Amino acid sequence: MNRAHPAGTIAVAALSARLMAEASARDGFDVVALDLFGDVDTREASSHWMSLGEPATLAIDDARTLAALRELARRGDVSGWVAGSGFEGRPGLLAEAAELLPLVGTSASAVCRVRDPAEFFDFLASNGIHYPPVRLGALSRTLPDDGTRWLVKDATGCGGWQVWRATPRRLADMPAHHYLQQEAPGVPMSATFIANGRTAVILGFNELTVRRFGPRPFVFCGAVGPVTLPAPAAARALAAVRALTAGFELRGLCSLDFMRDGDQIAVLEVNPRPPASMALYGEGLMAAHVQACLHDELPAPRAWPGRVEGTEIVFARHSGLVDDAMARRLSAWPGSHDLPRAGTRLDAGDPLCSLSASGADPDAVRAVLHQAREALLDTLEMPR
Repeated sequence: MNRAHPAGTIAVAALSARLMAEASARDGFDVVALDLFGDVDTREASSHWMSLGEPATLAIDDARTLAALRELARRGDVSGWVAGSGFEGRPGLLAEAAELLPLVGTSASAVCRVRDPAEFFDFLASNGIHYPPVRLGALSRTLPDDGTRWLVKDATGCGGWQVWRATPRRLADMPAHHYLQQEAPGVPMSATFIANGRTAVILGFNELTVRRFGPRPFVFCGAVGPVTLPAPAAARALAAVRALTAGFELRGLCSLDFMRDGDQIAVLEVNPRPPASMALYGEGLMAAHVQACLHDELPAPRAWPGRVEGTEIVFARHSGLVDDAMARRLSAWPGSHDLPRAGTRLDAGDPLCSLSASGADPDAVRAVLHQAREALLDTLEMPR
């Protein structure tokens, strides 16, 4: 450890590593960031940036990832790396990468187990944790003739891009790692928590912004939190988090996605890595992540902060080039993050940036984010 960075040097890797990079820098780490985009604020928070693949693919490249971690291991001063979004469906890559540089988080074998639909839903059933009905294996090739609506889900995906409404045509071409889940009523939510492999502390509950984007009906666009839950629903979520933590040896920052319908919850999945909702919970999170992973220490439960935070991803309306003027406008926009560099080329529907806001209640925060998103997009003129 050096004098300038008392917490030492850590690497953070994800499809987009900006959130983890900034959180790590705030907590005193020297940060090496690895992701697809190399956004302006990601690089500003990091002492070094490395590419994990081409942005247009929205996929982490195995060879680049392993080469980057090999290089960091040779440096000798990087204590470990944290895997973020994009790695949860890649346990083989996680395992190979963890042999090069210590993985600070849930182990690759545990990620493989918790992201396997058969094992995950069998665990929920065995522990009395409610979830929307699923159809796996051969059953996933047919739809029940009972008038219910079903979704096709990709067990290796993230962000809702892999969720489709089930139709006979889509089932005919469905890859092996997909499954069916009955569409559940209620509000899409998550619990942000920190785990030490045996138990966990919930930092807060969040309402997720999920909307149709182009042909995709359930794209994750942001989160608002912390929000209060009815006591029975909160108790059920906490029991599920603790059971899953012990059953799958979850470690560090994670999130539980679920649907809330009144006092009831229906569990959807676990993200066994730092989630996007960590943006809602201030400082100290990456330090707490490291402490939980390496020393089994959990933070004390947090008091209600009195304010609600929110984040929203802004997607490009048109294809084009981010020129110097547009890059400056984005960086100057209040609450903007994940800022593309001048010269970045985007396709319609690509993530352009993200916005943050705070307020007294969730509805007020959502309204501010909606107005800011529309105003920002209306002011941008992207050269073709």
